[in-house]
Amino acid sequence: MPSMGDLVILASPRGRRRIWRLDPKQDLHTQDGYLKAVDLAAAEFGTEVRTSMGVPFRMERPQLHDLVMGIKRQTQVMYPKDMGLICFKLGVGNGRTILEAGSGSGGFTLALSWFSGSSGHVHSFEAREEFHKLAKRNLEWAGLGSNVTLHLRDIAEGFGVDDPGCLAGQKGDALFLDVRTPWEYLDAAREALVPGAPIAFLLPTVEQVSRLIEALELGAFEETEVCEVLVRPWKAVPGRLRPEDRMNAHTAFLVFTRMQERSADWDACIPLGTRERKQEAARQARLAAARGEDPDSTGCER
Repeated sequence: MPSMGDLVILASPRGRRRIWRLDPKQDLHTQDGYLKAVDLAAAEFGTEVRTSMGVPFRMERPQLHDLVMGIKRQTQVMYPKDMGLICFKLGVGNGRTILEAGSGSGGFTLALSWFSGSSGHVHSFEAREEFHKLAKRNLEWAGLGSNVTLHLRDIAEGFGVDDPGCLAGQKGDALFLDVRTPWEYLDAAREALVPGAPIAFLLPTVEQVSRLIEALELGAFEETEVCEVLVRPWKAVPGRLRPEDRMNAHTAFLVFTRMQERSADWDACIPLGTRERKQEAARQARLAAARGEDPDSTGCER
């Protein structure tokens, strides 16, 4: 049973879903009549409440998906389908310190707060004051954020590892870097993370992904992956099960990597077939070119 001040979901027979905060001084008015706040507070989740016109509405407890999709936004939408994989890959949970840059509207910050639990912590960085304030308002609206510290800080100046008002010497266990040119912040990321920490990136274009991968090759990063998440809903009708006509297809590229040293001994132990030898030769040529060396001097195939 909800209390006054709680958020509830009210679903109508017309298929509309609305998030509403219970307020004893404000009733909910719809085209099907109004719902009294006191009646809603007296009802159980999972039951139906009726409007002044007798139309039933279902009252449901908001879940993380509802909260993320219900916030006010001034930035590009990040979908739950992408958030879920990122949280798994970064190992978000109790006892973990997660860094995020930037906060944007706070949608993913909200998800990080939810998964971090009582003993996890999130440090979210945002360079623009209007987004910093919006993320704070959205966390407060959702009733989350007690395990989140929002920083109004441009990470071009670093993550403030040694700043008493920022990380104060505590490095992150993982990082989500959601900026337009992430390759420019890899050195700052290395300074702010513990050895072996995973990093996730979200990028909209192929060109950005390609440039990021080239930058990761030059640093101590390994196990780099690139993927996209597609969700294809099906019509839940027994006997006529078929895909829906629309789906949430490509929204962004997800890139995952890990801070990891790579030695010549490691490379020597990797079994390489013909294709892998050509790929490694191309990688060595790219590294030589980045160092200003003649690719032919590496002795690799061209």
